[in-house]
Amino acid sequence: MNLLPRTARLLLSRRHAERALVIACVSLLAACASRGYDTDNPDWAQAGMPPAPKSTEQDKEWEETAVPPPPAFSESRLLPIAMPPYMTLKFGVDPNTIAITKDGIVRYVVVAQNRAGGAVNAFYEGVRCSTAEMKSYARYNNGAWQETKSPEWKRVRDMNSSYVPALASQGLCRGNAPRSSVNEMVQNIRNPLRELP
Repeated sequence: MNLLPRTARLLLSRRHAERALVIACVSLLAACASRGYDTDNPDWAQAGMPPAPKSTEQDKEWEETAVPPPPAFSESRLLPIAMPPYMTLKFGVDPNTIAITKDGIVRYVVVAQNRAGGAVNAFYEGVRCSTAEMKSYARYNNGAWQETKSPEWKRVRDMNSSYVPALASQGLCRGNAPRSSVNEMVQNIRNPLRELP
């Protein structure tokens, strides 16, 4: 026989339920905090993508090979880069200008044109897939190349232009490494596939 009145029993069971709920919430928070996510990447949770790799001792020893002059490009050979339809510029890369260097950089010439026609601008750039960075070496305007003064590596995701991440993900890089060959890059630019991480 239970000696406590019915309201007291309900109050005690409610307190037990509240304690159990608090313990469950604290346990869940503790489990989430111990997962080791990189909070330097603010988009890790929303994007579902791993953050860019951190610099290591090996990266400190890395040096970029000498940059050759910009290669000749042709507008007739351009492979279009898939871009959102609202973009006023269209971008293409000349497959004959794509080169993979010994130090893991993919260099290329990308051409920007207004969809309505008009001026043509080209950029000689490099992408370093291992660090998700790019560098602009020269710009083609009015029929001549102008070298970039003091070119620097910049994070792809910090770029104002959207063609660099599109080109890197569609054809140049597979994760944190360049694709195995220029031919594979060209095939992926022609037929961009969404790869699973």
